[in-house]
Amino acid sequence: MNELLLLIIYCALLGSGVGFLAGLLGIGGGLVIVPVLSIILVHFAVLPAEQVVVAAIATSLASILFTSTSSAIAHHKNGNVPWQIAPWIMTGVAIGALISGFVAALLPEQIVRLVFTLCVLLIALKMFYSSNKKHDVSKRGLPNKGLLSLLSCITGALSAMIGIGGGALLVPLLTYFKVDIKKAIGCASACGIVIALFGSVGYISSGSAHFSLADGFAGFVYLPALLGIVCTSWFTAPLGAKATAHLPVPLIKKIFACLLLLIAVNMYFG
Repeated sequence: MNELLLLIIYCALLGSGVGFLAGLLGIGGGLVIVPVLSIILVHFAVLPAEQVVVAAIATSLASILFTSTSSAIAHHKNGNVPWQIAPWIMTGVAIGALISGFVAALLPEQIVRLVFTLCVLLIALKMFYSSNKKHDVSKRGLPNKGLLSLLSCITGALSAMIGIGGGALLVPLLTYFKVDIKKAIGCASACGIVIALFGSVGYISSGSAHFSLADGFAGFVYLPALLGIVCTSWFTAPLGAKATAHLPVPLIKKIFACLLLLIAVNMYFG
């Protein structure tokens, strides 16, 4: 079988699982795409090893643009996108993602890998801890809209740097401020579109000097892998969104935490 076709098939299988997780957890799928796609790109010797992680992150962000759109539409239909606060959060993540898309492409591969691993590990520990806590009856609410945008900007920058849709950071942030987790997941899905769009612009622009369309790249985005992921993730994301409406909150958080721990270990030792 042609190697390029085989690569696309592998990415399609990856996309089917990523799409479901994106809808279920609002994570966009990048936490899974980046480490797995890195392995695929190395296996098929698509590009030099020192550029694999950056290409995986850029391709992950581009795929999240489609996956998060599908997931957000499903969450909107279920009434799980809090539009009264979403515009402020989306503005913040857009600014952060655009800046980070340029900066991350200039950093050494090992630095990007380390940032990814540490962020994922901390997120996993926080989510697992919160899933086992007794119900918090405090009156803590959302901060003012300016501070919310600032926190979202930081979230967007980190998310674009490590190639995720933002749910892994936004969901814990919003649930900390007492937003219902299903609403937080819906908001994260919508924000994932913005992070992916602005982050991809940075990676495509900064990578255009390294790769050409003739090689299958748009900047750092590897188009055959993007095609494979998107052709399945678009359809499985709504299935995950439907599952969110039927699963209990503690179980959702534990699934999230266990998944992230596995990914952190894989990236550290990979």
